[in-house]
Amino acid sequence: MTGALPRLHIGGDPRHGVTRYAQQLADALGAGVGQPEGGAGAGAAAHPHRRHLHFTDRLFGPDPDAAAAAVELLASGGPFSVTLHDVPQPSDGDEGLRLRSDAYRRVIDAAAGVVVNSEHELRLLRRHTSRAARAAVIPLPVDPHPAADTVRVADPTVGVLGFVYPGKGHDRVIRAVAALAGSAGVEVLGRASAGHEGDLSALATLAGSLGVGFTVTGYLSDDELLARSRQTTVPVIAHEHVSASGSLASWLSAGRRPVVVSSPYMEEMAELHGGSLTLTTADELPAAIAAALEDPSSTWLDDAARGRLGPDTGRVAALYREFWRGVAW
Repeated sequence: MTGALPRLHIGGDPRHGVTRYAQQLADALGAGVGQPEGGAGAGAAAHPHRRHLHFTDRLFGPDPDAAAAAVELLASGGPFSVTLHDVPQPSDGDEGLRLRSDAYRRVIDAAAGVVVNSEHELRLLRRHTSRAARAAVIPLPVDPHPAADTVRVADPTVGVLGFVYPGKGHDRVIRAVAALAGSAGVEVLGRASAGHEGDLSALATLAGSLGVGFTVTGYLSDDELLARSRQTTVPVIAHEHVSASGSLASWLSAGRRPVVVSSPYMEEMAELHGGSLTLTTADELPAAIAAALEDPSSTWLDDAARGRLGPDTGRVAALYREFWRGVAW
């Protein structure tokens, strides 16, 4: 079975973005390769002794050490390759960076092959785990939905998509909108990440103190997320630190051109996706949002821009097949 695909390990939280991506990739690769956590064999299409994991320490254990130990236990059952998500970086804090870097180093050492989602992530790995770290770079896919008519809403909104957690930039967006003197409200398209419900309450308090309207949708199904992504007036991504972003893929898939605070990762993605982001700086974020509110059409991708987007799921699945052919199982 030298040409068989590995079994794709599907994590236990079906609402987590990494789990959803693992399932999305398994579906694209064909029936029989996905294996839910704790589930039985994956069927005839998959190799019986090889696995591929999508790893973030937060999905595999209560702390980085436990997460790495869980992967090492899985490795005792046969060789595996891994896609690393949420790679360690200085925003984890000194202790968090040390613990997470050690955990990711252990996962890399145990794996037969490694994938990351951006060149920026590869640089972070080499800086914080091992200078000799080797990994294939396969970007997160963008699957454009059919074009739709622009949705007009009575009250302008500035939308931030995805989980709420420290560093996601919600507070930065609230303060930017507050500087525009009541021109729009802020809406969160998503819910608090586990353990960060208090951060959501703090954001509501901040918005109230600054006189900014603030709404939270809670968890959205795929169809609901698409609809709300097309209703918000100005899509914004304002992470303080980001190494890969499913939120960006969601905005682009919905046909939106988000206003994005520039970072090494976002500059890489702007090039990959043919300039389909409106890059700005943290200091210029209020002005960029104001310009988008003045001209909402600037936040939509035309047909030419949609045609320049990076790889879709089918192409990404093909890149994974190519990667697995080169793994020394």
